[in-house]
Amino acid sequence: MLDATWFSEAQEPSGSAFSLKIKRKLHEEQSEFQFLEIYETEQFGNLMVIDGCTMVSTRDNFFYHEMMSHPVLFTHPNPKNVLIIGGGDCGTLREVLKHPGVEKAVQIDIDERVTRLSEIYFPELCESNNDPRAELKFIDGIKWVKDAAPNSVDIIIIDSTDPVGPAAGLFCADFYKDCFRALTENGIVVQQSESALLHMHILQEMRGEMRAGGFNHYQTVFFPQCIYPSGWWSATMAGKNAFTAFREQDAINKGFDTVYYNHEIHKASLAMPEFFKKAFA
Repeated sequence: MLDATWFSEAQEPSGSAFSLKIKRKLHEEQSEFQFLEIYETEQFGNLMVIDGCTMVSTRDNFFYHEMMSHPVLFTHPNPKNVLIIGGGDCGTLREVLKHPGVEKAVQIDIDERVTRLSEIYFPELCESNNDPRAELKFIDGIKWVKDAAPNSVDIIIIDSTDPVGPAAGLFCADFYKDCFRALTENGIVVQQSESALLHMHILQEMRGEMRAGGFNHYQTVFFPQCIYPSGWWSATMAGKNAFTAFREQDAINKGFDTVYYNHEIHKASLAMPEFFKKAFA
């Protein structure tokens, strides 16, 4: 919804909305898969909107991209091969490739237009697109995982939109079974898991589907995300085997710059609110 100088995303079920004051609309188009809009805002830099939902802004994207990447990479004992499903803005790819031990990162987003618009309006997120370890594919990620060789990927990052439309198939047991098969022995899948405040039913359904897909070990990390509903977001890790303590010393000595993530944030993000504990007791 656009009202003169404001973009607003309303959340009817929760009776809430998030708004940003804008300067102008920079771009809009209907891709083969979704409706894409780019705005220049007054305080949050550029804003990408997909099908009416805020996706990424210049000002606050670091929360999401760092927390989708570094906790799982420092939880795995030795990640070398990383698969990103979605993530077309390429911010998660950039964070993954900050880890020198990663030998290959394949990003698969079904909609190439998201990446091409990001290269124009969010070039800082696309800084690693030409890294020799990066491979960008614009195909169906669900099919790619189904066809992947067993025990071939250390980490799968599902950087998807909400579980509707093209992303709906990324939240079901059949897909998680394929992820489980494709992962190596200590493999981990991590997926954005919405807001625990507004979308607990999605978190519960998602863990149920993960369990049906073969996963029995979970960790959910919590982090702020201003432009997403409630301003409080989560990502859920599912391990092929039990999680060991994250590589805290490596996180302390990470050797690359971040805006939000550090070893203390990592530990704090794993603390579960009481209502969350009860929901999964």
